[in-house]
Formats: sequence, structure tokens, C-alpha cells
Amino acid sequence: MADQDTPPDDIPQPIGKAPAGAPVKKKSETGDTMRFLVKLAIIVWLFRSFLFAPFSIPSESMLPRLLIGDYLFVSKWNYGYSRWSLPFGFPPIPGRVFGNAPARGDTVVFRGPPANDHDVIKRVIGLPGDTVQMRGGVLILNGKPVPKDHLPDFIVPLTPNYGADKCQPQFQDVQNGKQICRYPRFRETLPGGRSYEVLDMGQTIADDTELFTVPAGHVFLMGDNRDNSEDSRFSQASGGFGYVPMENIEGKAVVIFWSTDGSANWFLPWTWITATRWSRIGGGF
Repeated sequence: MADQDTPPDDIPQPIGKAPAGAPVKKKSETGDTMRFLVKLAIIVWLFRSFLFAPFSIPSESMLPRLLIGDYLFVSKWNYGYSRWSLPFGFPPIPGRVFGNAPARGDTVVFRGPPANDHDVIKRVIGLPGDTVQMRGGVLILNGKPVPKDHLPDFIVPLTPNYGADKCQPQFQDVQNGKQICRYPRFRETLPGGRSYEVLDMGQTIADDTELFTVPAGHVFLMGDNRDNSEDSRFSQASGGFGYVPMENIEGKAVVIFWSTDGSANWFLPWTWITATRWSRIGGGF
């Protein structure tokens, strides 16, 4: 005879409840945290690989448009996807998928050659089949001089991340009691009307070059700070980049989202505000 306290076997038990006496499984907080972090990492990887990635400006080669301490977003879809569209170049995608050629005048981030293996930002000057040359500081594109108009001097304050060591004595000045660097500035206008500003500090070896013919599948890139930029005017053996393969292009610069003069102390939060160059935030290309 069955015990009166034990329910008969033929009576259905409530769905979702463990049988009487079964151990209750406890959720693992560590496991939940790990699953969340893995999902977050996948989302960030997808976002950086296919939509936008941040990039910081480490040098003065793109003055006057970009200052050391600028942080910008680079869009990834404009020119298609390749190995270097992905963080750390992994997995290694051969060639390019959905590839499109950049336009002359675009500001792009690309991966340097093995001898200079890091991300770099420059401006597209020559496309496949173009001829490019510098003569007397004037850009010659496909045999025609690119118009170069003189503008008021470009002034950049001397700050912790742009000190006097980066400004030659002849360009140093004082304005409103503050030390500044004053550079000759010009506007170049490419065929089709695309224009941008460049610096020309005087006669240097970069002002007169051989005639370059851009090969298929490559682009010719230059820094806007024409006398202080390692770019396609110089071979890889001499510290430049030569012609840059299309598949090395990671994306197009679209907007500055933060800028700092380098005076902030990470342990003093109020200095984050005073160091921010607010007028530069939101600047597009």
C-alpha cells in the first residue's frame, strides 16, 4: 500500500519544477560574465572590422589638417575589405572583397610594408595610371601643375605633445604671450575641384622628385606637411612607403571625435577637460 504522503505515479507533476528531492542547479556568475565578455568582444570585433575603427595621430606629417593628439574614426566599407581591415590583420583575407578605388584627395589609413609595419594616415594623390612628380615644391599630376594658392600662415601652439623640438627655430614665434609655431600654408586644388591645405617650409629634397607612374592595384600617397612626411615619394629602402597596394588600405578618415594637447594627467580628471581641444571635435574630411 502506497504512503499517503507520496503522490501516485500517474498524477502529472507541474512543468518546469524539479522532482522532489532533486538537486537545484545554481547559475555560475563567473560563467555568465565570461559569456558576456565573449559576446562583447565579438561585437567590438565586428564593429571595428566592418563599420568604424578609432585612429590616433602620432606625428606632424598631416599638418595642417591633423594635429598630434587628434583622435578620429575611420570608416571601413568605402574601399572594400582586406586582411588589414581586420584588427591585427587576422584572419588574413587574400586580396580585397567588394573593392573600390579611393578618390584623389581622400585621407586614408593604411598598413605600411613589412619594414614599416604599422598603421599610417596620408592623402591619396595618384591613382593607377597617373603620373606624379614634385618640381620646385609644385605637385605635377599627369603632366599638369596642381594649382597652389598662398594662404595666411598656419599657427599651432607649442604644447606638451607638440614641443619646441618639433618646430625649427625660424618658425617659432610668440602670440598673445604664448609660444607658437608659424608655418607657410597653401591650398592645392586637384582636377575635379577637390582642395585641401598643405604646408611648405622651404626647399627640401622632397620638393624635387623623379617622375612616378602609379602601377595597377596601387595608389600614390603624400602627407600634407610636404617637407616633413615619409610617403610615396620615398622608397621603402629610404624609409618611405613607395606605391601602396590597394589591399593595404584600411579605411577612410571621416570625423575627429576627440583631441588633446597632451597636458592631461590621467590621475587628475579635471585636467582631461582643460587639455581637450574642443574646437577640433566634430571636424570632418
